Amino acid sequence: MAKCNLIIDSCCDLPHDVIDREGVRLLEFPYIMDGETFADDLFQSLKASEFYGGMRKGAEPSTSQLSIPVITEAFNAAAESGVPTVYLSFSSGLSGSFDVAVLVADQVRAEHPDFELHLVDTHLASVAEGLLVYEALHQREKGLTAAELASWAEEARYFVNEEFMVDDLEALRRGGRIPGSVAVAGSALDVKPLLNIDAEGKLALVGVARGRKKGIKQLADYYAKNVAESVARQCVVIGHSDCPKDAQRLKDALLKIDENILFVESFIGPVIGSHVGPDMLAVVFWGHDKRENMSVADRIARRVKGGN
Repeated sequence: MAKCNLIIDSCCDLPHDVIDREGVRLLEFPYIMDGETFADDLFQSLKASEFYGGMRKGAEPSTSQLSIPVITEAFNAAAESGVPTVYLSFSSGLSGSFDVAVLVADQVRAEHPDFELHLVDTHLASVAEGLLVYEALHQREKGLTAAELASWAEEARYFVNEEFMVDDLEALRRGGRIPGSVAVAGSALDVKPLLNIDAEGKLALVGVARGRKKGIKQLADYYAKNVAESVARQCVVIGHSDCPKDAQRLKDALLKIDENILFVESFIGPVIGSHVGPDMLAVVFWGHDKRENMSVADRIARRVKGGN
């Protein structure tokens, strides 16, 4: 029996049946489309094709962070259950929700001083966050305590490697996730941008591809270059925003590199999808330590701030 419960959020973009299990609570981020507010329930109430079809026709959905009442209700329910709990949060580098959760957690702990609650900023987003959650579910079932699982996640987050291709940068610019100058440059060059998430949990433009076919090859090459060789059977998450044929092409390319890959395929949810737009394609796997890519100055800054 699991020794702790998990709270996760919908920005993990995993299939709903993967996370739908006892002791796991999903916090649903809100998004606004055509003037109406919806909850990101991992496409339980809306088909991905409908959401992205709307964007292809010109809809411009927007998002907001988790509200104080939503987080408070979840933490209070966890406290009343009496079961030690871990919250794995969407990156603070992309949302203020983690900071809100920290404030709420302090209030809940004051009212329930014996309650054990651990908050982990995953520094990840979308299916990259999803891979961490996916393995955290397994580690929980193997019997890790809440404290052990939180410590595991705080280290494991740096070994989640991801790269994703977007059709253009306009949706990211509109949502304030990248500077306007970067989006304009990408559009002018008529290329498919390639991005990842750095060790601080922020988006970084890492390359471009001349067309989707070459972009898929570059995603596969990224996997081949960065995959952890010590993993006996690699679990790879393929995420896409309504481009299943390209997702299959990427899987085929990866199988030529390693025929033993265990795949998890998932649609990019409406909250992340609002910012990346249709036809985003991502590959996520266990790989090198992201902290190795940080400059000496950044490493020193992390130590000054109390990081690893």
